[in-house]
Amino acid sequence: MAWIYLVFAGLLEVLWTFFMKKSLGFTLLVPSIITIVTMIASVFLLSIAMRSLPLGTAYTVWTGIGAVGAFAVGVIGLGEALTPLRLIAALLIVAGIVLMKISSSSA
Repeated sequence: MAWIYLVFAGLLEVLWTFFMKKSLGFTLLVPSIITIVTMIASVFLLSIAMRSLPLGTAYTVWTGIGAVGAFAVGVIGLGEALTPLRLIAALLIVAGIVLMKISSSSA
C-alpha cells in the first residue's frame, strides 16, 4: 500500500508544479490555491508512504516521479523543447527510480 501512496504523492507533485507555473508566481488566485492544496496532499501521502518505506527510497521515487512528470507536462502541455540530451536525462531519472524500487527491501 505504501507504494500506491507514494505514486499518488508523486503524481500530485506533478500537478502542483504545473499549477505553480500557471499561478504566475502566486499572482493568480485559483492556480495558487490548487498549488497549495495539491502540495499539502502530496507531502501528506509521502509521509504515509514513509511509515514503511526507507527515507532515501521514498524521497528519491517521489522527486523522480515529480521531475519526470513535470518534464513530460512541460514538453507535451507547455511546448517546452524536447532535445536528445533532456530526453536522456529524463530516462536516467527513470532508471534511478526503477533501481531504487528494485533495491528497496520493503514491499
